[in-house]
Amino acid sequence: MTTITNKEGKKGLFEIFEDGQLAGEMSYTWAGNTKFIIDHTEVFSGNEGKGLGRKLVMAGVDFARDKDVKILPLCPYAKNVFDKTPEIKDVLF
Repeated sequence: MTTITNKEGKKGLFEIFEDGQLAGEMSYTWAGNTKFIIDHTEVFSGNEGKGLGRKLVMAGVDFARDKDVKILPLCPYAKNVFDKTPEIKDVLF
């Protein structure tokens, strides 16, 4: 399950859970009203190789589409997902 947690107005966090335990997170920062920056994606120890990082990025894509905003993926992992997934380039800034 992936949840979105807003922090301190301009900052937010996507969190992903496995078996009720926090397994990873992706942080973002709003850059104005029409785009947000993915700063960092992390899957916690013991949860690697399950595709959770990709699920976090895709949750960000769904969020961007729902809000009609764009994403600037500064996080190397998120940028790599965008580079390899042409069907999500519609939300790329």
